[in-house]
Parts: sequence; structure tokens; C-alpha cells
Amino acid sequence: SDPAVISPQDPTLVIGSSLVATCTVSPDFPLKAEDLYWTLNGRRLPAASYAALGPSTLSVALAHLNGSRQQSGDNLVCHSRDGGILAGSCLYVGLPPEKPVNITCWSKNMKDLTCKWAPGTEGETFLHTNYTLKYKLRWYGRDNTCQEYHTAGPYSCHIPKDLALFTPYEIWVEASNRLGVAVSDVVMLDILDVVTTDPPSDVHVSRVGDLEDQLSVRWSSPTALKDFFFQAKYQIQYRVEDSSEWKVVDDVGNQTSCRLAGLRPGTVYFVQVRCNPFSSYGSKKAGIWSDWSNPTAASTPRSERSAGGCDPKGGEQNTTLRRELKQFFGWVKKHAYGCSNLGIKLYDQWRVWLQKSHKTRNQVGKEP
Repeated sequence: SDPAVISPQDPTLVIGSSLVATCTVSPDFPLKAEDLYWTLNGRRLPAASYAALGPSTLSVALAHLNGSRQQSGDNLVCHSRDGGILAGSCLYVGLPPEKPVNITCWSKNMKDLTCKWAPGTEGETFLHTNYTLKYKLRWYGRDNTCQEYHTAGPYSCHIPKDLALFTPYEIWVEASNRLGVAVSDVVMLDILDVVTTDPPSDVHVSRVGDLEDQLSVRWSSPTALKDFFFQAKYQIQYRVEDSSEWKVVDDVGNQTSCRLAGLRPGTVYFVQVRCNPFSSYGSKKAGIWSDWSNPTAASTPRSERSAGGCDPKGGEQNTTLRRELKQFFGWVKKHAYGCSNLGIKLYDQWRVWLQKSHKTRNQVGKEP
């Protein structure tokens, strides 16, 4: 038989509760109440909290309990005088779960559905709390349970397939722990209203002839938008190479090209595009923005006018041109393969490299 028994065994209590636990030694062991002591999470509890309830039974009183330090429970242990462990119990002290809130969902290219939620206003219950996302077709479906959790954060779940279109879903989250169950409000949504896509592809940025203050941007629609279900609107953001501040162009509409104007001459710009699909057959909701495309760089032409309004002397101009051509063709040998690659895009890439080289040399020159 076990050396001793603790009662109650593995209790669950609300924060702030009090508890009286007893340790009763088996008759087969020659130990008395005065031979015993208690620990909680390895810390010896004061003798003032003990009471002998019989020759071989020792109790301990715990008041105003705090939340458990670990979700697997706090360890309450009864020891013999020499430190031996006679019996143990887990104390689960915490709060019942709160109603989950802020359920948001999105579908990537109409192929799946991912939902996130928040665990309530307080969140921490000090007990292991299990969250279950459930869903069903609104009028005639049966309850389904999501299986792939933590795919987009700690409070999220992913439904990979077998989703219906043109029929709204009811979605809710159930939270449960040792102290109870809480159920969120039901969210109703149509898959077509929460579609997001991959970013636009094949983003190209190029000069507009010799215009010093303009760049042309064009891109391809995501594959999902080529379906007749959807229309789209686009956004562009761009920044100067040496800046971290992006400027956003909101009024692109559903075009797949745009001209940026009012730019600085002889300047490298980085450009990104993103897409917001909305259904032609759904509720005309605004849709969900995709991620931004990878940055694409291009430079505006240099201004032929110098900053002081005077043209440099012909000799200085030729020397500068000769030096830049020498640098350019040296760079081309390393980065171009065949004449077919010699174009304005390659020149733009060289300008980016050259500007970075100048920037690096200037920084090195400033070092002590």
C-alpha cells in the first residue's frame, strides 16, 4: 500500500480560495503526525499552519491561494521527518475561461479558411485552457471541428479544404478548462467575402522616356483574380533608397499599371504593389489586402541641369563620362551574360550598385 494518502486529491480551486488538506499515514508505517511536514512547490510550509487530527494524520491550512505557477498544477507534498516523500497532490488554482472574442477569418485564394481569435479581456486563467473552433453551414450543416491549431499564432486554426461557396458559414470558438466552459458569439461569413490572394506578380518598374520625375509601374494580377468571381483594387507604395518612409498611392483602382510622378531626378526608388480582391457575387465587402510584393528598384534619369545653374566645362564633363563608362563596363563583365542582357534595366541595376558604393565609401571616410 502507499505510505500515506492526501485528501482532497488534486483539487481545482478558484483564485482566492482557502484549502485544508490532510495527510494520513498508512497503519503499515510506524509514523506519527509529529513526524510529518508539508511542502508546496518545494517550499516548506510553516508549522503554524499544521494541525494534528489524529495519531497519524496531519493537516495543513492554505488561505487566499494565488493562481497556479504552472498549468500542470502546484505540487503539495507530505514528507516524513527525514525528507522522504509519503504522498503528493496537485493544486489547480485559477479562473474559469472567458468568452473568446474578435474572431476574424480569411481564405487564401478560396482554397482554405484560417481564423484567429482573442481569449477574452483577461486571457490568463492560470489553468490549461483548451480552445476549439467549430463551424457549420448556416441552414442545414452539421457541426464540424477545426483540427489544425496554432497555424497563424497561439489562438488560430486552419481549415484546409472542403469549403462551400455561396452559402454562409456559422463559426464560433469554445474555451474550456477545469473550472468551466465559455462560448464565443457566432460569426457568420461567406467565403467569397474574406478572400485574400498572393501578392501581384511580375512587378516591373521602368523609366518614362527621358522624363526626370516619372517612373512607370506594371504588374500581373494574382492567378485567383483571373476567375470571373472577383474584381480587384490595387495599392502602390514607394520610397527613396536612403529612406525608410513609404508613400502610398491609393487611387490605382483595378488597373494593372500606374505612372508615378513628382519624383526626384537621378534617384533610386523601391516600389511594391498589393491587391485587395472583392467578390462580384458576394456582399460587396471591402475584401482583405494581400501582402506586399517584393520590392522592385529603378532610378529616374539624371537632370541635365546642375544645381548651380551653370554647365560644367567640357573637359570636366568628358572626364566624368569616361570614368563612369569605365566603371559601368567593368561592372557589366561581372553581371551580364551576352548582349541580350544589355538594356536600361541592367543600367538601373548598375546605378543602384554605384550609389551603394559611394554611400559605403562616404561612411568609411567619416570613421575616425
